[in-house]
Parts: sequence; structure tokens; C-alpha cells
Amino acid sequence: MSRPRTVRTAANIHKVKQRHDRLRIFSCRKIARDLRISRTSAQRSLKDDLKLKSYKEKTQPKTSEAQKAKRLKFANWIRTNFRKEDTLRFLFSDEKMFDIDGVYNSKNERIWAPSRVDADVKGGIRQVHTRSTPCGSEIRKRQVRRQLDFSTRWRKAAYHRKTQDWCRTHLPCFIDKDHWPPNSPDLNPLDYCIWDEFAGAINWDLVTSNTAFINELKRSVKKIRPEVVFESCASWTNRLYRLKQANGNCLNK
Repeated sequence: MSRPRTVRTAANIHKVKQRHDRLRIFSCRKIARDLRISRTSAQRSLKDDLKLKSYKEKTQPKTSEAQKAKRLKFANWIRTNFRKEDTLRFLFSDEKMFDIDGVYNSKNERIWAPSRVDADVKGGIRQVHTRSTPCGSEIRKRQVRRQLDFSTRWRKAAYHRKTQDWCRTHLPCFIDKDHWPPNSPDLNPLDYCIWDEFAGAINWDLVTSNTAFINELKRSVKKIRPEVVFESCASWTNRLYRLKQANGNCLNK
């Protein structure tokens, strides 16, 4: 006969379930501390007794109804005017911020649910606003900053305009800024696939300085598997179809 449970009792399992049902996101350490049980026991109650899995909270851009409409219009325009084999010749561009601290790790709070879909429904996707706010209170600082901001915006606008003009002239089929929908990183293969592959190829133990980091980036970009690049681009038109089914909302990976 097995020994009677002294920690994962029916009463403790019920208390863990009550926490799960009441809270959107919680920490196993906090549950363990509140119930005076070990973190391992709290995790086993969630996994083995309640048959739940742990999921990280995901972030995605917050899209307005107008932006969703533009995303749907873009998807319809591509699917109407381009064949799938045409899209395989598209050249996507993007930028990505890396730092020497490595890949960002979320906090200990997780969502426990039977599946990723259930986790997302429970609140596993956090929508974020991407905006900048002015800082500083002195009048002179504000005046200097406004002058610098105006100068920077003018240079950026001129640069972007020249870039768009060059692409329009030299590329056989160029999707300009007026066609590409706003707040849509989930429609760029670099964002929804390649950057993760790139970050996973980096040996972060070798990143000890900015110079070492740059060298590791150069080595790692050669490790990106060609089949991953091809598959991410080949699935692009399917994502546009999924976008229509999602009514313009952001797509999960």
C-alpha cells in the first residue's frame, strides 16, 4: 500500500484549484508560501492532479478597429493580386533590437491551463501600446528638445522618402508604406519566425562585451536554417487567410 498523502491532500488540491479559478496569472512560489507547502508540491498539484500546463504570458500589439480594417484590406489585396509563387519572391525587411543580456525572460507568474488556447482565453495575451512620452520639465529643455525632434523627424522623413523612392524605382514590385498595414509584425516572416531562430542560434555564453556580441551575431546569422526561412515565407499566404478568419486581430505564432 502507498503511504497516505500528507501534503497533496484533497483539501490542498481544492485550495490550489480555487486559486487557479479565481486568479488570471499566479506564481507557484506564492501559492506554496500561502498554503505552507513546497513549490514542487504546488506544481505537482497543478500538473498531475488538475491536469494543467504552464504557459507564459504573450504580448502583442494593440490594434484599433481602423487598423484591423486596414489589415483585412491588405490581406485581400495580396490574395487578389498575387499568386502564391509570386509571394515566394518577396523580399521582407525589418529591424530587431538585441542586447548583451540575452533573450528576454518573463517573470515567474504563469498561466495554468489545459492548452495554449485556454491559456490565451484566460488572459495569456497582453496587448501593449507602443508609444513614446515626452519627459523633462524645464522650458529651455523642452525648446531644445522640440528643435532636435523636428530636425530628427525631418531627416527621417527625407530618408524614408528617398528609400521608398529607390525601392519603387529599382524593385519590380514594391509594397509601399501606404499598402503595408500598421501594427502588423505578425505579418512579417522576420518577426513571427526568423528572429526567434536567430536568437536561438546565438551562444549567449560567448557574449561578454559589445565586440564579442557583434562577432557572435555575425556567426549566428549563418546558422539560420534555410528550410526555416523557406517555410516561414511559404506559409505567409496562409497567415493572410487566417487573418481574415480572425477578423483582423493579431495572429498567434
